[in-house]
Amino acid sequence: MQAAFASLLKGFGQLADPAVIRVAAKSVGVTLLVFAAGAAALWWGLGLFVRSGPVEALLPDGYEGPAQAFAALALSLLAFWLLFRVVALAVLQFFADEIVAAVEARHYPEAAARAKPLPFARDRANSLRGAGRALALNALALPIALLLWITGIGPALVLLLVNAVLLGRELTDMAWLRHEADCAANPVPKAQRFALGAAIATLMLVPFANLLAPVVGAAAGTHLAQRALARRAGTEPADA
Repeated sequence: MQAAFASLLKGFGQLADPAVIRVAAKSVGVTLLVFAAGAAALWWGLGLFVRSGPVEALLPDGYEGPAQAFAALALSLLAFWLLFRVVALAVLQFFADEIVAAVEARHYPEAAARAKPLPFARDRANSLRGAGRALALNALALPIALLLWITGIGPALVLLLVNAVLLGRELTDMAWLRHEADCAANPVPKAQRFALGAAIATLMLVPFANLLAPVVGAAAGTHLAQRALARRAGTEPADA
């Protein structure tokens, strides 16, 4: 827990690194563009639906446009709330190597020299696998969350736990995969991964902060992975 907290603080510190700022800007920009494109497609599709014969007949004259706009806004906000973690992490996967490389270059130069950057095809495959995993596990958790709806806080806790596991894995995998030749499996202890994932999943619930949460998580995951790799190699620094 202490290691995850220390890595998280270092992750926030990376936001002052120009290289990380550039990647954060790209990641946030692409994520928002994805949702904007989805909202536009939803608005267009709802326009066709609202103006279809049976639906249009149910609405008072002149209310087709407001009904379309209200439905598009409500569904877009719901999609943003439900899918933000999946989309943001999938987008981040394409830029993850840049964040990890920036953190390693500044704090772990020897590790950076040994790292093997992932080709674009591997980044794309990791992104699609991660998004698929997130959608599948959240879909499996949804019935349990619905059963706990009466408790009020139950659904939020279930989804938070699921996403803590997912995020902890994805955010540390991003750093470990560059050193897969030296370590065949993710070396970060599962408890540390879960702690990091829970912190980032919680941060993603905070408006505006959620836009930078994946980037902070990727930087923090790099610190955790490097700490674990150093421990495995017997070279862990005293202040790690």
